[in-house]
Order: sequence, then C-alpha cells, then structure tokens
Amino acid sequence: MLQNKIKKLATTIHSDIIATRRHLHQNPELSYEEVQTGKFVAERLADYGIEHTHGMAENGVVGIIRGKNPNKKVIALRADMDALPIHEANDVPYKSQNEGVMHACGHDAHTASLLGTAHILDQIKDQFEGTIKLIFQPAEERFPGGASIMIKEGVLKNPAPQSIIGQHVHPPLEAGKIGMRAGMYMASADELYVTVKGQGGHGALPHDCVDPVVITAHIITALQQMISRKVDPISPSVLTFGKVIANGSTNVIPNEVYLEGTFRAMNEEWRADAHIKMKKMAEMMAESMGGTCEFRINKGYPFLINDEVLTEQIRRHAIAYLGAENVVDLDIRMSAEDFAYYSHEIPGVFYRLGTGNVARGITSAVHTNTFDIDESSLELSTGLMAWMAVNELSSVG
Repeated sequence: MLQNKIKKLATTIHSDIIATRRHLHQNPELSYEEVQTGKFVAERLADYGIEHTHGMAENGVVGIIRGKNPNKKVIALRADMDALPIHEANDVPYKSQNEGVMHACGHDAHTASLLGTAHILDQIKDQFEGTIKLIFQPAEERFPGGASIMIKEGVLKNPAPQSIIGQHVHPPLEAGKIGMRAGMYMASADELYVTVKGQGGHGALPHDCVDPVVITAHIITALQQMISRKVDPISPSVLTFGKVIANGSTNVIPNEVYLEGTFRAMNEEWRADAHIKMKKMAEMMAESMGGTCEFRINKGYPFLINDEVLTEQIRRHAIAYLGAENVVDLDIRMSAEDFAYYSHEIPGVFYRLGTGNVARGITSAVHTNTFDIDESSLELSTGLMAWMAVNELSSVG
C-alpha cells in the first residue's frame, strides 16, 4: 500500500531531516541573502539525484520530479528559506551561529521538510503519473517577497503547475496535527511611512509653534476611526502604527513626527479605496491644523486565498493519512504571507503544521527569540506532503 510505504520512508529519513533542519537553523540567512542556504538545498537535491536549477530570484532553487506520463498533470510544492533579524535566546546545541539572525519563523523546518518530501517522492516516482515541481523560495519575510520575483522569472511555467501546496509551522497546534481553512485565509499587508511636519519651538510657548505631535495624535485617531467606520464590518481590516518618533524633549516641540505602520485587509477593492482615503485624510487634517503630511504607502502582499475545491481535496487526503481528529479548522488570520502571490495565479492551498508541545515547553510563538519546534513534526510533514502530492496528481482537474 502506497501510504504505508510513504510513512515508512518518512520514518527512515526522519533523523536525517532533523539534522538538515538543525544545520539550517544554525546557519540562518536574511531575506535576499540566502546564498549558502540556496547552495545547501541545491547540493542536497543533487545528492538525491533530483533534477534542479539554482539561481531563480538569485538564491531560489527549483527541483523537478517526473513520474510516469510526466505531462499528464503538474503540481508545485513550496518552501521558504529566509530567516529573521532576531537574536536567538534558546540554549540548544543547534542555536544560531549568525549573530542577530534566527530562523524564528520556521523556514528552516519548511525547507528541511520539503527536502524530505522530495527524497520520498523521488523514491516512489514509478508509482505516480505526472510531474512535481519543488519550489525553494527566498525572501518571504521582506517586500516585495521572493514569490513575486520567482513568478516574474517564470517559476509557474515550463512546466506550468495546475496547483500549488505550501505549509507553515504553527506552535499553537500540537505536533501530530495540521490546520486548514478554505477560502480567504490571510490578509494583504501594506507598509505605511508617514511624516507630519509643523514648526517646532519652546514647549511652554505652543502658540508660537505648529505642533506636529498634536497633529499626529489627531491623524492616528482619525485614521483608526475611518477604518472602523468605512469598511463593511464583515470584511476584516487592521491599521496599526508601531513606530512613532517625535524627537523633541520635555520642553521642546519638534519640527516633525515620523510614523511607521501596517495596514491589513481581506478585500482588494476596500484595500485600494482605503489607501486613497487614509492619504487624503492625513494630508487634509495636517493642513487644517497648519502643518503638512507626507503619506507613503508601500503596497505589499495581496490577501491569501485557499482554493475551495483544492482545499477540500487536500483535507480529504490529510484525513486519510492522519485521521479526522488530527485535521482541524483554522480561523482567518490578519498576518500575511507571500504565498498569496501564488494563490492569485493558480489554485493553491496553504495549511498549518502543528509544531507545539506543551508538555515539553515548546510553546513560543513565531517571530520570538525563543521559538522552536517539536521535531517529531518533521516525520509527519515530509510524509504528509508526499501523500498529498501523489493524490493530487491523481485527482481530476
């Protein structure tokens, strides 16, 4: 039985995949700097004897596994490779050796897992029809996102996949489980850079000044009110300013205030409309109070949508592999992922891999300096994605 063979192979290679993950964890590289990571992935695929190219989006790697009748159907599997600018606080043998850089979002696990899946699929390629494209993608963590670059450079062509599958670690889920959601799943993400200018002066003489701090306070409050009043309540939307710099003093009103923030949405029409409304409101409010406002929006990732039909097919495959009790439903998330770019090009499904273990204290969230995973999850992740892939190849569509 093919499922039993996949599970046996996943067990056999489990220790090797743990070692791979630990090597990557010890040697993290930031977005657009994954030089050694890309080389390592390419070398590992070469060791497996898997056809591949290296260099798309500079550091990306694309592998190809051809089964019987390779032109029958093509699907893609994706993993991201970049790390974050975080100083690791974990005291583990595989702690990051690159000061101030850490795999705090699990991309080391994603890459190691897809390498394991590739190894399994290559050993059973005589038992499925079609072709599997392996996408090892750089720069998920920074705009414009490695996915957008790889798409522009043709990763979804020659051969063109009909669908794509990706996974992401999820500490709130215990190892042994996965989570899925059909339809809208993750938000779009835009970066906001705002400078409010006035006329500084003595803090005791505000009548001689145009206080940009007060103007900024009004702008922030007004923008929050606009977001809550102008969008349909059933369409999630978030506006957050995480950096506000008014570099004055106890008795000094500064000349300007600088802000950085993020805007998230689940609707592209509202997203575009909100961009116009936010900019106009901020500029007009500053002007009405005697100042000026420069409002720049760096448009980022689109919302991520899991294709309804594909997600239900993948859910059935997962249940057959794990059991229904280990496949849970997820809520909408206002975080963002550049896998979204793929989901707007072809049917895609992005699911969550449980990596937590409360009993062992493995509970830290992603993007924290104590993040880690229960590595038992890597046996499940490698086998499950292989199982999903071969079943998706055989599905109609």
